[in-house]
Amino acid sequence: MTNSTYGVVLVTVASLAEGKAIATKLIEDKLAACVNLFPLDSIYLWQGKINQDQEYQLIIKTHLSKFDELAATIKTLHSYEVPEIIALPIIAGSKTYLDWLGASLQS
Repeated sequence: MTNSTYGVVLVTVASLAEGKAIATKLIEDKLAACVNLFPLDSIYLWQGKINQDQEYQLIIKTHLSKFDELAATIKTLHSYEVPEIIALPIIAGSKTYLDWLGASLQS
């Protein structure tokens, strides 16, 4: 696995409990090496209306080859009709961290 094939996936959820459930499943299934969760305020347009909600942001560290399976798993556990699931490539990182990331995703 080369550095350019690792990425972070961003997902917002309605509650800490939902975020922890998704994070735990992704780690158990080796779809993610690490998931960070933190609270945030979101302002967004949904069905023609501006909404303001407190949500939790998940930052999921993974190998981008796992994205389709990861996204499918998230959709089965997520409460939103249209959940945010977007991937960003890691273009650089410390070798020791990326080595750990890769090892954590091995079956």
